[in-house]
Amino acid sequence: MADLYSSICISSVKASALENAGIEIPENIAKPIPLISALKEKKIGKKAVDRTVIYNPDAVALWVYQKYTEKFTAAALCSDLAVPMLSVMPSVTPVCFASMYTGVMPEIHGIKKYEKPVLTVKTIFDEFINAGKKAAIVSTARDSISMIFLEREMEYFIYDTPEEVNAKALELIDEDKFDLIVIYNGNYDGTMHKFGPESPEALAMLDKNIAFYSELVEKINTQWKSHDVFYGFCPDHGCHEIDGGCGSHGLDMEEDMNVIHFYGIKPAEK
Repeated sequence: MADLYSSICISSVKASALENAGIEIPENIAKPIPLISALKEKKIGKKAVDRTVIYNPDAVALWVYQKYTEKFTAAALCSDLAVPMLSVMPSVTPVCFASMYTGVMPEIHGIKKYEKPVLTVKTIFDEFINAGKKAAIVSTARDSISMIFLEREMEYFIYDTPEEVNAKALELIDEDKFDLIVIYNGNYDGTMHKFGPESPEALAMLDKNIAFYSELVEKINTQWKSHDVFYGFCPDHGCHEIDGGCGSHGLDMEEDMNVIHFYGIKPAEK
């Protein structure tokens, strides 16, 4: 049987977020995800969302969702869509997040291996800023999200631990100052590298990622009643087990390339 790859690339995330926010989509990037376009039409019609929150847990593969589906119950229940997505090659973190947030492939944005230079091409953050909106990143120090999108007129909240990142993200929802918030957690990825993707230690981190996403959406629902909000659970790449029981990624194989995303749109209360 031929390998089965998801049909929608993570490079389409940027265009969907721009479309939902009513920001013009550049011609040279991947097109919006059709399911999200249909969701927006159903939930809020022609209106644009005024808040966008994207949560990036690292390395959550589609096969993990397929094998441990019950673990994703909270994520599914607080979202409108579960969408299989395709990563990019090489399937390593800086390459993948560069494609997700520029909307273009590695040969265009320039990060083609595991390195973390500051991107010079336009990103989702530049598009929001140019549209007069405020953007923020909340991430752990020295990770890709905290490094490749630097040098922009936006806020960076960088911490040592995922717990500090998540607490700050919830605080930013309370403060209600930003139109775009991107949040990164690398704890499942870091743990699966050491102990394997299906180890008790790694699955415990996955549980934490899903619990935080659910908490984040609940905070959005309770604190942002007057806002139309687009939100998502958007991993960058998958993972597979290697010799010695450890985990890895970076290859052109289903386990590394297929990921699971969740998306939702919360209409403002009338």
